[in-house]
Amino acid sequence: MKKSLIPACALLLMVVSAMAGDAKPASVESAVERAATGFVSLLIRGDFQKATAQFDETMLGALPPAKLEDVWKSELETWGDYQKIEATRMLPYQGYRIVFVTCLFKNQSVDVKVVYDQKDRIAGLFFVPPQSGEPRTPVYAKENLFHDREVTFGVEGWILPGTLSMPVGKGPFPVLILVHGSGPNDQDESIGPNKPFRDLAWGLASQGIAVLRYEKRTHKYAARIMEIKDLTVKEETITDALEAVSFMRKTEGVDAGRVFVLGHSLGGMLAPRIAAGNTAIAGLVILAGPARPLEDLILEQTLYQASLSGELSPEDQKKVEDIKRTVAAVKKLSKESPAAGLLLGAPASYWLDLRDYKPVLAAKTLKQPMLILQGEKDCQVRMDDFTQWRNALSSRTDVLMKSYPALNHLFMEVPGRSTGAEYQQPDNVAVAVVNDIADWIRKH
Repeated sequence: MKKSLIPACALLLMVVSAMAGDAKPASVESAVERAATGFVSLLIRGDFQKATAQFDETMLGALPPAKLEDVWKSELETWGDYQKIEATRMLPYQGYRIVFVTCLFKNQSVDVKVVYDQKDRIAGLFFVPPQSGEPRTPVYAKENLFHDREVTFGVEGWILPGTLSMPVGKGPFPVLILVHGSGPNDQDESIGPNKPFRDLAWGLASQGIAVLRYEKRTHKYAARIMEIKDLTVKEETITDALEAVSFMRKTEGVDAGRVFVLGHSLGGMLAPRIAAGNTAIAGLVILAGPARPLEDLILEQTLYQASLSGELSPEDQKKVEDIKRTVAAVKKLSKESPAAGLLLGAPASYWLDLRDYKPVLAAKTLKQPMLILQGEKDCQVRMDDFTQWRNALSSRTDVLMKSYPALNHLFMEVPGRSTGAEYQQPDNVAVAVVNDIADWIRKH
């Protein structure tokens, strides 16, 4: 089966990932479901001009007719020829309505998520990849040794829900705060049937370490996030991570002097900036943290996926060239660049904020100890990045670095090479990773 050449992080802020909720009355459902079905019908007929007429301004900037056509053709290449619409369902979310239009393609069924705002405009579009099986409970999660409780924290207007996994006993316990990678992640950092943050939380809580995981702002407030003027990673990630630190330091049963932060992927890249924002952070755990510019990784991921497809079709070749041009445009941005429009799913302010940020150099200035881990089969953040961390921090006796020959970007074992397709198979974070993190935290 051919794979889409649209890298997941290239659609960083454009797509909306919905959360479940209670269904609305049938009369409301039928109207919005009919609208979503009509929109999908326009895609099927190839009327992308009329389809985009239903978009709000942000969506239209991200997906003008020509780009929407490219995305739709990419989906057809991935799933096969369209066959029919099988079902629809609607879920309300933060004043928005998310309609799932289940479409049968030649190879399998796919949910097309269409997100409607309060003015009945389309504010998000997401093609959900197939999921194989149910999430697996890791063998290292001992339910009698911890309990989960729901919490909320955050700045006014952006309050986030989360789950605190607390070990059984009096405490006070050290606590680890989990910070997500790119995109609109839920608190478990779910991808397909896998939940790596849930695995880490349950595994570490079983070993006497409290763990906080929470909904990312781009997930909880997916459609509203683009209303932020001059959006940067500060609003996407850093502010909420620092709020989580302050919240945990005031939480009963937690050792305020042993609050650690774990960042995965983009979260790992930003971990030094988070630590610089609060010197009370006791240490950092960085999982698959990019050391190179994010736009370079997006291009690298695109080229890697292209290499898996063998000989590229003209459409795929055009897609690759479009990504190359867009990455080049990101490189050329300046403070005088127009604020309107998106590049790789994010505004100019986002890329300009990251322009001068060098995560490994920022890490060198920190006084906190660090644990830096990398899967050697990671197809998203490569060993080249890990080498940069190692070279920059080799003189630090309080930095421990370790790589795992058989693990991928999710720190799950993969036979052969990782392509990302294995993310759709249920698995768990490797026990060695959980044990290494637990041992390191206990020593600090």
